[in-house]
Amino acid sequence: MPPETKTPEERLAQAGLVLPPPPVPLGAYEPWVISGSLLMTSGQFSWVDGKLAYLGRIGGEVPAAQAYDACRIAALNAIAQLKSAVGSLSRINRILRVEGTMQVAPGFRDHPVALNGASDLINMVFAEKGRHSRMIYTNPEMPLNAPVLIVLMAEIAV
Repeated sequence: MPPETKTPEERLAQAGLVLPPPPVPLGAYEPWVISGSLLMTSGQFSWVDGKLAYLGRIGGEVPAAQAYDACRIAALNAIAQLKSAVGSLSRINRILRVEGTMQVAPGFRDHPVALNGASDLINMVFAEKGRHSRMIYTNPEMPLNAPVLIVLMAEIAV
């Protein structure tokens, strides 16, 4: 079956990926909100089995290859939030934007390569519907000493 005819869930399974349970919020906010046809996730960390996969600054304690992986894991958690919001990922008409916030060491300049961990996963899961705009932010300090935080914005079928 060509990739464009598979569902996002089928693409995840084909890649050997299982969506984790959607992470619970760390504060007084919602993990996602829907307004009209816009679905936006709150920031998602690189949680694996209830623990952060990586800690520290990218380009410091977290090498660039691990930063790519941290972004990929955080995007997987964000996709889990999308599924929690709409039930079936086939209800996603388009991923509109990926925002990545990174805690980086001085001199680190490969932000786009690290954020490709999220973009590559989203493009694989959603195929053409995954093609998105994106923005990178940096923070001198991140909650929980996390290296990355990923936010997704999607258009959904209503």
